[in-house]
Amino acid sequence: MSQKRHSGDSDRSGIRRVDPVHATPSDGSEVRGRTRSRAAKQDETRIGLVRRARRMNRRLAEAFPHVYCELDFTTPLDLAVATILSAQCTDVRVNMVTPALFARYPDAKAYAEAERTELEEYIRSTGFYRNKTNSLIGLGQALLERFDGEVPGNQDLVTLPGIGRKTANVILGNAFDVPGITVDTHFGRLVRRWKWTEEEDPVKVEHAIGALIERKEWTLLSHRVIFHGRRVCHARKPACGVCVLAKDCPSYGLGPIDPDVAAELVRGPETEHLLRLAGR
Repeated sequence: MSQKRHSGDSDRSGIRRVDPVHATPSDGSEVRGRTRSRAAKQDETRIGLVRRARRMNRRLAEAFPHVYCELDFTTPLDLAVATILSAQCTDVRVNMVTPALFARYPDAKAYAEAERTELEEYIRSTGFYRNKTNSLIGLGQALLERFDGEVPGNQDLVTLPGIGRKTANVILGNAFDVPGITVDTHFGRLVRRWKWTEEEDPVKVEHAIGALIERKEWTLLSHRVIFHGRRVCHARKPACGVCVLAKDCPSYGLGPIDPDVAAELVRGPETEHLLRLAGR
């Protein structure tokens, strides 16, 4: 992989301008890199925030042009079940469990009539399997009693066992193409890091971000932010030096800004593409 260095240039005042994506600290201080962000100003107006958020979303679309739900599913019921299982569990683990589970329990009736001990064994490796078994059996029963065995494509989802607002938005956005913002751990962490909102409550975060980004973009935005959080903007050590959002991120410099160091932190199948966008 070729390495590209940008030496920067100077304006008429003699002040050297440095592209934050390629900046390398000369004194070992990564924190100083934060001041290079256009978003570091404390007096950002509301319209400025909206423009910055939408600009970042467009950049994320370039970085992740093919986003998708990382839980495997075929039907809305499959996705509802997989999302329930994903609580406190990785998507990778859930995807290992669900093929056999979906084959054994193909519809709401199968879950409603499931023998508890058998169902627990199918999902044991996802953790909290007793509570999840309660939710799956309850889900099947509720769907039969109130929705003719079909998963509803609206916010009635939140009245079902095991399904909260986040899960409902995952199902609506990915199984029914109804725009929704999924505020999981990655999403909440990143939008606060980007100063899009200071809210901690997921519902308040959802409303705050929904007011910044066009509704048609909500589902894709959710995927893009989650992808970015898993691949680049890690909780403890974000890859700031090769981040495509560097110019607009007020937290730039929280992680290594040296491109060589930061490049080693990028994860996932999009790594080569992401590094190329960052000029690597």
